Amino acid sequence: MLKDGLLRTVVLAFACLLLLPSVLKARSIGTSDGYRVLSKWKIGGEGGWDYMSVDPVTRELYVARGPHVLVLNTSTGKVIADITGFKGTHGVVFDSMGKLGYISDGGSNQVAVFDRHAHAVLARVSTGVNPDGLLYEPFTKTVWAFNGRSHSATVIDTRDNKVLVTIDLPGKPEFPASDSKGSVFVNIEDKSLLQHIDAKSMKKLEAWPLAPCESPSGLAIDAQHEKLFSVCDGKVMTVTNGKNGKVEATVPIGDGPDAAAFDPMRKLVFSSNGEGNLTVVRQDSPTKYSVIANVPTQRSARTMALDEKTGRIYLVAAEFGPRPKPTATNPHPWPTIVPGSFTVLVVGKE
Repeated sequence: MLKDGLLRTVVLAFACLLLLPSVLKARSIGTSDGYRVLSKWKIGGEGGWDYMSVDPVTRELYVARGPHVLVLNTSTGKVIADITGFKGTHGVVFDSMGKLGYISDGGSNQVAVFDRHAHAVLARVSTGVNPDGLLYEPFTKTVWAFNGRSHSATVIDTRDNKVLVTIDLPGKPEFPASDSKGSVFVNIEDKSLLQHIDAKSMKKLEAWPLAPCESPSGLAIDAQHEKLFSVCDGKVMTVTNGKNGKVEATVPIGDGPDAAAFDPMRKLVFSSNGEGNLTVVRQDSPTKYSVIANVPTQRSARTMALDEKTGRIYLVAAEFGPRPKPTATNPHPWPTIVPGSFTVLVVGKE
């Protein structure tokens, strides 16, 4: 009996040792890895939303909401300003001087220039058709508006708010990124390409295939190592070398992403997924990446903003009602948003 009991103990211990790596892996990935939804700010109001941005100077959160842009206090979640007078806002970016911000107003084919302290519009600049993705390029001190319907980029000189050039693109541009050293990159959604542009000469360079990525939307960059992160349909993120355009890694993410972010301090990449989670990816090395968390958020929370100082991520979501019946003019209607359900989610570690 003693020998049999001892044998069972040894076998059990050996089995536990065999299972230990998979247990540790499961624990390391988990569902949150310490990240969770810390707060939910019920903002309310009507209508949809698009991109979000955190002002690196004031720490204020900007949320594009159709005909207006909300400005929120990131400590309290309270609305501190509402910039109005637009037809269809998409994104907000900030200059490196801490004074001005820029809003892409796709509905009016303009970029609005505003004072970040007074939250007042100072000027409007005409662009191509439906400016969507927006970028401030610090090396040349220019603003780049990527025009979704005219497949082009309008480059604006921030010194006088004059258009310098309009650059034709090979397809529909989505989100852009800059390495802050004179290179601009933008996802081409309908062609699954990553377009490289020289910001100094304002000339197109290479257009790199992103396979196996399809319909790339959000884009983030690790400027130090020149790695670009495109989030795509099919639950995949691609990691592209910004020097030669080679896809060096693919990472599994959630379904329905629309935004990506890179945290250089913590070496993390984020993908906000419309199915209702936030994928957190650790940069083990510039060429190796591992998923450490899929944080439950809320269905429709597919856009986000990262505050690099605190490491917190802000997402927006709402509840949806029934989908309207298709019509000849609108064959694929969006579901109706439940009035008053618009909410900002704050994700982070305590």
